[in-house]
Amino acid sequence: MSFTAAIIGRPNVGKSTLFNRLVGSKIALVDDTPGVTRDRRPGEARIGDLHFTIIDTAGLEEADPASLEGRMRAQTEAAIAEADVSLFLIDARVGVTPVDEHFADLLRRVGKPVVLVANKAEGKIGEDGVMEAYSLGFGEPVAISAEHGQGMADLFNALLPFERLDEEEDAEDEGEAEVVIGPDGEEIFPELDTTKPIKVAIVGRPNAGKSTLINTMLGEERLLTGPEAGITRDSISVDWSWRDRSFKLFDTAGMRKKARVEQKLEKLSVGDALRSIRFAEVVVLMLDATMPFEKQDLQIADLVAREGRALVIAINKWDLIEDRQKAMAELREMAERLLPQVRGVPLITLSGLTGAGIDKLMAEVLRIYAIWNRRVPTAALNRWLAGVLEHHPPPAVSGRRIKLRYMTQPKARPPTFVAFCSRPEALPEAYTRYLVNGLREAFDLDAVPLRLMLRKGENPYEDKARKR
Repeated sequence: MSFTAAIIGRPNVGKSTLFNRLVGSKIALVDDTPGVTRDRRPGEARIGDLHFTIIDTAGLEEADPASLEGRMRAQTEAAIAEADVSLFLIDARVGVTPVDEHFADLLRRVGKPVVLVANKAEGKIGEDGVMEAYSLGFGEPVAISAEHGQGMADLFNALLPFERLDEEEDAEDEGEAEVVIGPDGEEIFPELDTTKPIKVAIVGRPNAGKSTLINTMLGEERLLTGPEAGITRDSISVDWSWRDRSFKLFDTAGMRKKARVEQKLEKLSVGDALRSIRFAEVVVLMLDATMPFEKQDLQIADLVAREGRALVIAINKWDLIEDRQKAMAELREMAERLLPQVRGVPLITLSGLTGAGIDKLMAEVLRIYAIWNRRVPTAALNRWLAGVLEHHPPPAVSGRRIKLRYMTQPKARPPTFVAFCSRPEALPEAYTRYLVNGLREAFDLDAVPLRLMLRKGENPYEDKARKR
């Protein structure tokens, strides 16, 4: 990104609506309730051919520094300090308020460039507010309607001077690298790209300590934390480096039982968290050591497995446990019994407050990420399959034996296998589970979701082999 811009303003002037407009997606939560946004949220913005980083912030309010509103204000002030330019939003339909004037003084004291933006400027009432905005002393206001996309060309012209033309950004390739077939017919798998950031989502029930853990990792109060449950609403991404590996960490809203989620805003927050799981590569499920493996924890873990993400379970608040050896034995037994779909999932004990156990957690994230990307050569798969069929062939169904002929792995992330057989619809589910468990054990694929699909037909590569 060429420069960074922070969207600043009092609550409910349309900051998150403008953020969504600039990033081209409804990432930030938008609601009529003031104060929806709490943390500062970065995104990749674009107007025409102008690319830059945009930061959505909480509404500026006067409040006690120790209160939730005061901590939200501190997050906004940190965004102002981080940005190259502030987009100071006012509501043109309301006009300039005393709160707008107060925060105009604050922006002047910071001394960084400010672009005054009069949002909701459509219609006659909006025009009056635009004229009134001149009184704030930031020059000509940019009149826009973030909701309807009006005025974006004027905003482009206002931001163009901040572009740094000497920086280039490499487009990130999200696709999976293809397997190359060597001269002897052997598969050559691409090496894992260690330069790309690993996307890690931190999920769990409210007040499990997700934001506290990320703040400890970063070594700064980057995210709002406190004893109040449900502080985090948007899914916030932050960049972090650990032992020369880059990570993109996603802090998410706590997910309560569906029956308890009643307010529209909380539904939006949970939906945002679910999107973070779908776009993550590794998901860290935070459990409270004093209340582990509650029903909602199990449902989140099952969702992660169904989405095909790699899973690591972090047992937070471990410093509060007295008999740790006994507690760990009980946790392992519960994980094996309650989460058979991710057999062998790692359990890492830590304290998000003190930072104890973070190195162990990240080492396990890297190990599970490598397994999630693992590919098994077709020749090795079929040698294994031949041994399985000799030792335990598929049962006969309706007096007819089912023939398993061939197996291959078309993709990783998660490891996905295809078995060709004579009657895939008749193969018992128990035998399919037997094959999946065998694959896990034979090729060290513990703790990640496996996909096994059955297809009818002969070996699809048999004709090619004869031609060679």
